[in-house]
Amino acid sequence: MDQNTASADDGVPVEAPLPVADDPTQDMTLAEAIDVSAADPTPQVDVLAVSPPAVGVIPTILQMPDDANSDSLLDILLTKGLLSQSQFDEAKVESASTGQRPEDVILAKGWVSEEAFGEARAEYLNVPFKKLGEVAVSPEALGALPEAVARRYQALPFGIDTQNNSLSVAMVNPLDLQAIDFIEKKTGMRVVPHLVTEADLTMAFSEQYSHSLSGDVTEALAESNDSSSKQTIDVTQLGQVIREAPIAKIVETLLTFALRSRASDIHIEPQEVRTRVRYRIDGILQEKLVLPVRVHDALVSRIKILARLKIDERRLPQDGRFNFTANKEEVDLRVSTLPTVHGEKVVMRLLKKTSVVPTLPELGLRGRALKNFETAVTVPHGIILITGPTGSGKTTTLYAVLSKINTPKVNIVTLEDPVEYEMPGVNQVQINPKAGLTFASGLRSFLRQDPNIIMVGEIRDSETADLAIQASLTGHLVFATLHTNSSAGALPRLLDMEAEPFLLASSMTAVVAQRVCRKICEHCREQYTPEQKVVDDIKMVLGSIYDGFMRQKAPGQKTISLYRGKGCAECGDTGYAGRIGVFEVMTVSETISKLILERAPASAIEKQSVTEGMLLMKQDGYIKALEGVTTLEEVVRVAEI
Repeated sequence: MDQNTASADDGVPVEAPLPVADDPTQDMTLAEAIDVSAADPTPQVDVLAVSPPAVGVIPTILQMPDDANSDSLLDILLTKGLLSQSQFDEAKVESASTGQRPEDVILAKGWVSEEAFGEARAEYLNVPFKKLGEVAVSPEALGALPEAVARRYQALPFGIDTQNNSLSVAMVNPLDLQAIDFIEKKTGMRVVPHLVTEADLTMAFSEQYSHSLSGDVTEALAESNDSSSKQTIDVTQLGQVIREAPIAKIVETLLTFALRSRASDIHIEPQEVRTRVRYRIDGILQEKLVLPVRVHDALVSRIKILARLKIDERRLPQDGRFNFTANKEEVDLRVSTLPTVHGEKVVMRLLKKTSVVPTLPELGLRGRALKNFETAVTVPHGIILITGPTGSGKTTTLYAVLSKINTPKVNIVTLEDPVEYEMPGVNQVQINPKAGLTFASGLRSFLRQDPNIIMVGEIRDSETADLAIQASLTGHLVFATLHTNSSAGALPRLLDMEAEPFLLASSMTAVVAQRVCRKICEHCREQYTPEQKVVDDIKMVLGSIYDGFMRQKAPGQKTISLYRGKGCAECGDTGYAGRIGVFEVMTVSETISKLILERAPASAIEKQSVTEGMLLMKQDGYIKALEGVTTLEEVVRVAEI
């Protein structure tokens, strides 16, 4: 057979395109090669534009223009302040002498990051710019284009609009009209190109097509489509449908990905035309997946069956739990459903049973704060409060303390909602309000159990506060949590709960306020010199602590160095991996006890605590940023009060 012909499945010879330098049909299957040649049998031609594209018009260029257009792109960089005038002039001079394009000079010298350059280029070309790490990829969109074709054309479909019959595609070169034309003919949908950086697209290909969340769910949805086309689903057979492989596989994939990505919560949220799946990773919600709305009810029903909830009850919130095991790792999932206008929202919280309780230094306590806290724990009676908003790690800190003081010589009882870690040797009680077991009634019963140490999950009302104070005054060491913004604010909060000032002054031992911030990824951490206004802010926040820190950690160094994460595959391109706490530990001294008796405001109590040597949360966070553990942005996000 002639080299330039190929036989189709029906035996009729089909003329194949002559091989060219960047022939997109190389290494493809025969069927895919025929599709490519049928879509555009002519070789790719570069057409240079002489002016910037008009708004709303796809430019007819296949590469970045050289001279005039480069000037326009550099003007955008200059206007945005990403490029200085001296760098602009130097790039033009070097371009003229070496023949390189000015933007290539700028990128080679590292004056502008690839991401910032991509945003400027997208603005110049009048196309949207996307960060694929922040975009939830639709499995339906991903399944619309075969992997071989997507990789060949360097085009990743990530969103689909069935109403407008359009496909959102991420491309390094959104002006590749040949690729756009072929994808439109292949999928039957109008392509909406979005510009992405080359590094971002490469990472997205490896994540989405290599046994990823989107890839696995795409296969399950394909199976679901096949099965739904073969039969009509009867309402009476709903139980059988939701046990079938496709829906079960989607649920399993969602849970497995949560374990792999260190997520603490999964949010399945119905919307008008889609279902959004978000994961809370290192305390931040990240949208990872978009599902077609048609599978939402079956997905929720499958989760309800696992959690032993009523699948026919969709008008009221429900709570349940079940266990899940993957890769020899067992996880306890707390399931909560909530009816919304578009359907039932499901939130699943993951609690790893194999988790080891961290130590106090591992949590982030150090120096004088750690010493004061450990001293307070050794006092045989009194109240130690851990304060902070929901999700700030209060319960984890309490577990770390209990594991430190847990010995056969003491009787420890806890009252929790829910029991998150199971600790050997500790008597843990799960509250059950429906049965009448609340924090107040449980605490009252605990006093008849001969305890040495009592842990109350949360002080929510005046009755619980009064019982905790009475328990501490009768010789018990009481640990509890409270929702306040600062350590000093806990004392006025208890007074608002009608606690007597003289009893509170006698019973309080210490108050710890905390937050959790993300740690910089160790695989992509880089050092940089901050701007002067950032340095001034650090000096203002730390005050006299700054000079002592610099003398100890960086003697003789005049400039400050900070750290940040560039983003890599290990951290999901976020620059962060793991979390650490920032703390302020306030010990209740005689002076502070007098302020409690006087019903002093939180500001006066905090001022006195700082005078006595307390390190504020924001100061603790700034020190951790100087040490390269976290970033200033993270500290400000969680500790700005």
